[in-house]
Amino acid sequence: MKYVIGGILLLIVLFIVGLIWRKRVYDEVDRLESWKMDIMNRRVTDELSKVKSLNLSGETQEKFEAWRNRWDQILTKELPELEEDLFDAEEAADKYQWNRVKKVIAHTEGKLEGIEQNIKAMFDELEVLLNSEESSRLEMESIQPELKELSKTLIQSRHQFSRAVHVYERRVAELQAQLSDYEQLTDQGDYLEANELAQRTREEVVKLKTDVERFPLFYKKANSELPDQLKELTSGLEEMEQEGYRVSQFEFLPEIHNFERSLSTMVAKLEQGDQEDVEKELTEMENRVQEMYQLLEKEAIAHNYVEKQYGPLKSQLDELDYVLELTEKEIEEIQYTYQLDEKDIETYRSLKTLYNQLKKRLSLVYDKRQDGQTSFVELREELERTQEQMKELKEKQKFFSENVQAVRKDEREAIDKLSSMEQLLLDTHRRLKRSNLPGIPHSLYEDMKEASDRIDDVFQCLDQQPLDMATVSRKLEESVELTEKLHERADQTMETAEFAERVIQYANRYRSQHPLLAAKLLEAEAEFRSYRYDSALKLAGNALNEVDPKAFSRIEEKEQVLA
Repeated sequence: MKYVIGGILLLIVLFIVGLIWRKRVYDEVDRLESWKMDIMNRRVTDELSKVKSLNLSGETQEKFEAWRNRWDQILTKELPELEEDLFDAEEAADKYQWNRVKKVIAHTEGKLEGIEQNIKAMFDELEVLLNSEESSRLEMESIQPELKELSKTLIQSRHQFSRAVHVYERRVAELQAQLSDYEQLTDQGDYLEANELAQRTREEVVKLKTDVERFPLFYKKANSELPDQLKELTSGLEEMEQEGYRVSQFEFLPEIHNFERSLSTMVAKLEQGDQEDVEKELTEMENRVQEMYQLLEKEAIAHNYVEKQYGPLKSQLDELDYVLELTEKEIEEIQYTYQLDEKDIETYRSLKTLYNQLKKRLSLVYDKRQDGQTSFVELREELERTQEQMKELKEKQKFFSENVQAVRKDEREAIDKLSSMEQLLLDTHRRLKRSNLPGIPHSLYEDMKEASDRIDDVFQCLDQQPLDMATVSRKLEESVELTEKLHERADQTMETAEFAERVIQYANRYRSQHPLLAAKLLEAEAEFRSYRYDSALKLAGNALNEVDPKAFSRIEEKEQVLA
């Protein structure tokens, strides 16, 4: 039973699916039918009738007939055939012929699309034809006054065009003849060909206007301006050569003669109305002529520079030679007295080498000045390089000379410093002697003796020949450091001794009342008499603090007030 029900349900489903599918086919057929009717109802004939505003003859007549025949074929044959195809699609749908329905609908839609493309192509061609007629007519109308203006220019400025005026007048006449050809083509209905002629005529007019505008300038440059410049340049070369300038090495004359021949050819070419490559050739020639003038000007400036600078530079070199000789003698004297570093000797040798190089370079400049061939531009460059090296050499020589002089300066400064340290040591010893100290501490005495020995040692080094300033400087620095520290220690020792004495004297007022204090003071006095003042101050201070803690600070305050 369930199989029967299942079969019935399946049949119902298939029936419903079939109905839906047929409905879709009918809808698609209706869409294509509407599309077909839309095409049939279009005002294609009215659009094509716009061509009647033109002259229906020749090419225009042929195109109009072809469009009308094509539209008639679409209406009378192709669209009725599509009606039969749509009927076949509905019939196949009723019979559930799936593949046939799909094929017929696709075929019908393809035909409708092809018809649409044909209609669009006709409209496009029509629009091109109409637009070409209007645009070419407007173009040719604008060309007529331009040709009249060109004729007027050629008549009024005839003298500026020389023989080329006949060429340009002939080209104007040819263009005016093309205007007549255009009218003939439009009368025949050949609008597309007429449009091509209009475009070609416009291009030729633009070219002719450009040629006419540019010709006077080109002709003037080629026929008069540049030839005059070349003559002037030739004359200038001859004058400069007579005045001693070295211009022959530039080899300008063959190039100038070549330019003159080229200009003659160019003038003949222009008079025939040919301006091809003329602008490029003129520009290159003008640039080269200007370059020649610049080179000659540069040569003249260089000549004046060399004549003015060579003598002073030679004098500077001779003066430097004298300075270097003095420096060499000074080095020999210093080497006898002082011990110079090998680096200083090597520096002088390099200065001498650089001087010899400069001397050779300047000698070469002199030879080139005399040979009559080398350009002054080259001589100037060589002279400027020599001047730069001369400047460098003078700076190095000055620096070296200052270093040599510094050796003697260092010696004088060392002697002065050593004398001041010797005086400081004497002053320190004198102050210690004049103080109320029972004696000088042993360590301080030993330091004084060592400082005195160090100063004597430095004096001995200064007496040696050759003098080694590096050793002198090192030993002087050590003696200065020792003497200055000794001076500070002496001042500190005297201050400590004086303060210790005051503390002991202050503590003596408590001696009878405090036996323990008395014993410690005896010990402090013994240290004081043994020149151990720091120890004496410490013992007396500690003992006093045990009796009167504030006493020590009061003594310090009093010392500060007295100071």
